[in-house]
Amino acid sequence: MSHPRKSVCSQIRSGRCRVQKRRGIACLSLLAVLWVGWSAPLATADDDHVVARRLREAGAILPLERIIERARAAKPGEVIETELERKKGRYVYEVEILDTAGQVWEIKLDAKTGDLITLERDD
Repeated sequence: MSHPRKSVCSQIRSGRCRVQKRRGIACLSLLAVLWVGWSAPLATADDDHVVARRLREAGAILPLERIIERARAAKPGEVIETELERKKGRYVYEVEILDTAGQVWEIKLDAKTGDLITLERDD
């Protein structure tokens, strides 16, 4: 009984197995690159809260609740966004507040002391 396919030995001799192996490696390499490309931004975003928690536990920044209290004391309204950034060697909270007139205000506070840095209307 003869098989229409070549035997394994004849495939190896002809180089067919090497071609299939190279294709497999190329596919795996492509998948690895795509996975790293997709997961890298997600890892960065997910790590922000971890960094903030470590800074707070080390006493390098105030808890977010206290920052929000100070931002609302400077400009009453609804907090719509907060962001922790490192600027000129210090951590700064940027808090956006929507006031009762519908204006958005950006408030920058020193993350360690809670001191007001700037208060300006956001355009």
